[in-house]
Amino acid sequence: MSQQSETIFSKGVSRRGLIEAAGVTAAAAAAGVIGARSTRYAIAGNLIPIKLEWTEVAACHSPVGFGLAKGIYAKHGLEVELFYQGASGQTLIQALATRKAEAGPGLLYDWLKPIEQGFDVRLFAGSHGGCQSVLVKPDSGIKTLTDLKGKTIGTFDVMSPSRVAFSVALAKTGLNPDTDVTWKVFPFDLVAEGVLKGEADAVAHMDPWAYSYEKQHGFHRVADTQTGTFQDRVCCVLGVNGDYYEANKDAIKRVAAANLEIHQYTSKHPDEVAKWYFDTLRPGLPLEDLTEVLASFTYHDHWFGKDLLKEVRIGYEDLKLTGVIDASTDPEEIANRITIDIFA
Repeated sequence: MSQQSETIFSKGVSRRGLIEAAGVTAAAAAAGVIGARSTRYAIAGNLIPIKLEWTEVAACHSPVGFGLAKGIYAKHGLEVELFYQGASGQTLIQALATRKAEAGPGLLYDWLKPIEQGFDVRLFAGSHGGCQSVLVKPDSGIKTLTDLKGKTIGTFDVMSPSRVAFSVALAKTGLNPDTDVTWKVFPFDLVAEGVLKGEADAVAHMDPWAYSYEKQHGFHRVADTQTGTFQDRVCCVLGVNGDYYEANKDAIKRVAAANLEIHQYTSKHPDEVAKWYFDTLRPGLPLEDLTEVLASFTYHDHWFGKDLLKEVRIGYEDLKLTGVIDASTDPEEIANRITIDIFA
């Protein structure tokens, strides 16, 4: 491990393996005990300090840590401190609302309800598509989302990002995601066990765990967040505390530019980012598997300005279908209000 990596992760979670540690991590996040864990990357020069939240355990967020270790943020004039916000989308918003962090990436759907309820957050960049899947045993007879009617889907939280995303997908097939399927919560790292033991018919999870279930158990992928209804859609976007943005617009433009470069680099060199992920975070998957996971995400696609605005609007329309967003909310109005055209 490089000296920079040791600096970045000297106060991070245990590296015995993300799959082993994830359940503890999720529980700690839910209990609010992850709080003050943060890491700082120090470099000489007149750089702009900023705290970025991230989900350290998520495969799709690994380019953030890689970009920090590689000096890409510093190249753009930023002194970045990473704040680990946990595996829950709720702690994502809390981190920005309580100023434990100023900006960072998160799943699009995780942002939208809290913003509707009044959290002062703006969205300024889309990073990639694809990082969540619905999986079943190969002999289940389940081939499509509509085949899940009357079935039980295992996930890791009562409102996990995977449940939210695939509730939308189910609704668009004509199923009621609350009454036509049953959602059952399992410990974060034991969701697959629910299917293997017959306690659930399918699993909805994020990578790298979802990918590991395909490799380890031969699970079949029914749907993911870059095909079907999510084809060409953004999965994760970057948000910023509204007050911070108004006082530090240049800093956020630099964050957007740095993340654009990081994701472009990842799309061309998933093996290099995977090697950093493998060596630094010890995720418990073979290097070649991690390379395949990162190569599968659409880091080559980018959403800014009007493209991001469209995604936010569609996101609100999606969540209205499932009743998460109030019927009176105008997707067009709120999307225009909270989306920043960062490179205008």
